[in-house]
Amino acid sequence: MPAPSAYALLDEARRRAGRVLDAIGLGPAETPSRVAAAMPGARLRAYQPPGRDPKRPVLLVLPAPIKRAYLWDLLPPVSVVRRCLRGGLRVYLLEWLDPGAAEDRFGLADYAERLPLAALDAIAGETGEGAAVLVGHSLGGTFAAILAALRPERARALVLVDAPLAFGPERGGPLARAAAAAPHARRLRRLAGSPVPGAFVAQLATAAAPETFVLQRWADLGASLADPLALAIRARVERWLLDELAMPGRLFEEVVERLYREDRLAAGTLEIGGRRVGLERLRSPVLAVVNPPGRVVPPESILAGLAALPAALPRRVLRHEEAERGAALQHLGPLVGPAAHARLWPEIVAWIHACWSGEPEPRAQRPAAR
Repeated sequence: MPAPSAYALLDEARRRAGRVLDAIGLGPAETPSRVAAAMPGARLRAYQPPGRDPKRPVLLVLPAPIKRAYLWDLLPPVSVVRRCLRGGLRVYLLEWLDPGAAEDRFGLADYAERLPLAALDAIAGETGEGAAVLVGHSLGGTFAAILAALRPERARALVLVDAPLAFGPERGGPLARAAAAAPHARRLRRLAGSPVPGAFVAQLATAAAPETFVLQRWADLGASLADPLALAIRARVERWLLDELAMPGRLFEEVVERLYREDRLAAGTLEIGGRRVGLERLRSPVLAVVNPPGRVVPPESILAGLAALPAALPRRVLRHEEAERGAALQHLGPLVGPAAHARLWPEIVAWIHACWSGEPEPRAQRPAAR
């Protein structure tokens, strides 16, 4: 077995620092769950007992494969999992696991189709529902869109939260511009070691957008000092930022090259398992959250992707314009921000219910006054 790279050792050091924060009470406060299915590279978490209730929508969360999935369930006041459970949804989450040598060969075909399909099959066995509402943030939303385009019969609706759809240096933002200027991802993989350590991926992102990944964190610290809830959220986000998750080497290469550098998803030339897939193949209603303060996924990336959808396909765009105290990185604001939970998620949950019940034009629901 090869010796771990310096970046892999840094990953472990950061995890140890995170466990220290756990020990002093600054870890996540997660909702009780059970493992509904396990597979190499992932496991499916369920937040309710098995059972059939066709009136309640089934939600499958696809997190980004960069860090741990508990960002969706960080602290009770700002937990998307709890918010959706209270809204009457049946919630499942596909939790990515640290890849070993065997999983290092996993790529987009595994993360955007095979493993989510296995999760959907397990959900169908528990609920009787062959299709679910897919929701993803960041690159997890990109995976959800690819899955829904490949297997439209398995997606009742699609919720994309600050998720890139069009890449390339013109529309993909700082990460896409950095990918365009970087050496081939195979060279980067050899430099970092494979599976590609999370610390290396984080370093690349910071170098591409220091104003986002460094300056935003310092600005958020100052903005949060007088707000106890913001400080509590921020402490858990900072702990989450230490929880590195390596990326399979093949997935790293395919994301950097096929998505970011070559922009194949928006162009309709992405190949998964020998099949060509593009956004024009989507057949389920789409709700997209645009998050300008995040500065990681430009609005143009999302809006250009939506423009490629079939003209008759129902779609809705929600803009989250408010900078969230405590989020540390504003890219995370739609998941962990108090304003997002007060105003954004009630609308998303109402839209999901409308899609599930078959309303032709899902209506917005104004959140209750707080």
